[in-house]
Amino acid sequence: MRRILRALALIAATGPAATAAVAAPAPSCAAEAERQALKLLRFHSDGDARATVDPASVRSVGTVASLVGTRRFQVIEAEGSIDKGDYRIRLIYAPMPGSCVLMGQEILERSDPY
Repeated sequence: MRRILRALALIAATGPAATAAVAAPAPSCAAEAERQALKLLRFHSDGDARATVDPASVRSVGTVASLVGTRRFQVIEAEGSIDKGDYRIRLIYAPMPGSCVLMGQEILERSDPY
């Protein structure tokens, strides 16, 4: 709920520029990222068939520096779930013309263990 309120406040504060950013096209590796996110989620759940990824949640969240050299990698985030567990999945791609080269992946459960 807080996330939605924060997004609405940002749109109201910045006007049309924020609306254009929200309506941005899907990242170039979005379809590949969605498939890879589902594979990663199933891997972490020992192949549980209840694992799903929300296609509407797939979005670019910026870039990260490569570990070697001065290039940057694209980070694509997706939301997934297994039964009652919710997960944030981030996939890191090297931007290359005509291909999506997966360089890293991260999966975190959305829960409070304390």
